[in-house]
Amino acid sequence: MRILTAIPVYNEARHIVPVLEAVSRYAGEILVVDDGSTDQTPQILANVPGIRVLRHHRNLGYGAALRTAFAAALEGPYDGLVTLDCDGQHEPSLIPEIAAPLADYDIVSGSRYLKTFDPSQAPPEDRRRINVEVTRWLNQCLQFNLTDAFCGFKAYRTSALRQIETHDPGYAMPLEVWVQAAAHNLSVTEVPVPLIYLDEARAFGGALDDPAARLQHYRRVFRAALDRAGLRPVGSGCA
Repeated sequence: MRILTAIPVYNEARHIVPVLEAVSRYAGEILVVDDGSTDQTPQILANVPGIRVLRHHRNLGYGAALRTAFAAALEGPYDGLVTLDCDGQHEPSLIPEIAAPLADYDIVSGSRYLKTFDPSQAPPEDRRRINVEVTRWLNQCLQFNLTDAFCGFKAYRTSALRQIETHDPGYAMPLEVWVQAAAHNLSVTEVPVPLIYLDEARAFGGALDDPAARLQHYRRVFRAALDRAGLRPVGSGCA
């Protein structure tokens, strides 16, 4: 199975070199989607051999960067796509483990809550609370059995990507992926990955930095995705 490994980045000059060095040990073909970085990320990427870079001329958002990765996987002769973030929170050594279930599943999603790797690691309380609530929506509304709605460490069959249509350019885009997976009866499994939170500030940007506003935004995007897919939630207490 020929796999493309894609990394969306935005102003990741601090992390990009060590992450790419680690990823190159476990991935054969690497794509970096630079989502309009304004720091030294573009210059650094220009000097890294053996990778492909696609650059957005301005910052479009995490979901838009993933859409560019999806399109690249579909355009190339690939059987699957692995995505991971560039902020040091994903272990590149697990790329083969994330990709392996593509032999049997359409989507493989990392879960930070299936297994405890390091008891000292804990997510910020507001992020964990929102993840729990959104995961509940996915399970009750779409009849999944997920434990982690938002892990960016995933693998997709390209045959599944051809059926996925997303609209949100930002951090809510994964919710649209889950709705599309349910709408097209795609098979899904989770693989445990470590929960890693670094001691540095990370922001969603604008109003989404407020947890209540972020949850409301996720609810709006999720409901709109259900409507577009023509899905009627089957669980009680759905979003």
